[in-house]
Amino acid sequence: LWSQIGDLPHTVEFPVVDGVRTRVLRLGEGPSTIVMMAGTSGHLEAFTHNLRALAERHAIIAYDYPGHGWSTLVEGGTLEIPDYTRHLLALLDHYGLERPHLLGESLGGWIALKVGQQHPERFASLVLSAPGGRMVGRAKVGRAQSVSADAVAHPTYDNIKARLNVVIHDPDAISDELIAIRQAVYSRPGFAASMKAIAALQNPEIRQRNAVTDDDYAAQTLPVLVVWTDHEPSGDPEDGRRLAGLAPRGEFVLVTNAAHWP
Repeated sequence: LWSQIGDLPHTVEFPVVDGVRTRVLRLGEGPSTIVMMAGTSGHLEAFTHNLRALAERHAIIAYDYPGHGWSTLVEGGTLEIPDYTRHLLALLDHYGLERPHLLGESLGGWIALKVGQQHPERFASLVLSAPGGRMVGRAKVGRAQSVSADAVAHPTYDNIKARLNVVIHDPDAISDELIAIRQAVYSRPGFAASMKAIAALQNPEIRQRNAVTDDDYAAQTLPVLVVWTDHEPSGDPEDGRRLAGLAPRGEFVLVTNAAHWP
């Protein structure tokens, strides 16, 4: 990431947002802003291959959620969708953002879909990149949960690479930098406890009360772009195409030779 944006004016800062010391990357200029949100247990470096291109025409804000990355970790309890949406809205207020585009990957797409439905007046559009939140069979998410738990408990190079290989289809596309960054995050004192709060959304009862349904897509009034892949673990391309079709202003794009990170 840093070699790709090193020549662009950018700022990494840690404002306190909703009581959380939040790591925020800002770069780019343009008439509109894109707020970028990563997936479960992720961090802003997930967008390494997107930031430079998007920053050519937009202002970009990418950030680490509460309990994630280098933001304030969580010592107990659970992190549920209302916790993430409250923090996101506070982030918008902190920077005085008016109707940014919201780009969410996996968990980020889940948050985007919920907050966009609740507060459509605050956003211009949603990009849902392999969005999470549906109640899918455990067989589809079991491997990801298993390798994620191994990587957090024992953040070795091989365990982290195995975790990233679930979301990145081509192992050659997993850079040493990305592995090293996630090793550093997962090795933070207190991250294991924070991961328990993050993983609460995998508990069936908790997930059910936060879940995304077809009605959430059908009720979405904003323009919605659903980005899917040919190796998405939660469903085939037809599943993504169907979700995009539910949204009144939905569009669909398929990225090939990719897994959970389009």
